[in-house]
Amino acid sequence: MTSLLVRQALNVSRREFHVCAALSCKKSMPDPIEHATGLEKYELLAKQAGNDDPFFLKATQRGKGTKEEPTIVNAMDTYRMVGCVCNEEDTNIKWMWLCEGNPKRCECGYWFSLKVHPAPEKYSLPL
Repeated sequence: MTSLLVRQALNVSRREFHVCAALSCKKSMPDPIEHATGLEKYELLAKQAGNDDPFFLKATQRGKGTKEEPTIVNAMDTYRMVGCVCNEEDTNIKWMWLCEGNPKRCECGYWFSLKVHPAPEKYSLPL
């Protein structure tokens, strides 16, 4: 019995302190731009160039919204779904489709117009 207790005590004391090999070498993760390809790399390069919204995904504020000066909505296609929060205290969003060349009026009276931008070419994306 005592030999069993002595053996267990020696096993505990034989444990060593290990350090991860990754911490001991002086290497780091590669730059995300070097690692990325395709659309992800296109987005990272655009953000590096100063365009923090290359695919027009962020919400925009309404402008005057008149028929003569509609709020411009950017898109990479000839159509886009747009949501309008008519009143700041509203809890719902009014959705509508915008098409190129056809300004559209929301239920609240604001006008929206679509501005089409060229999308990145599928086969010319950075590798």
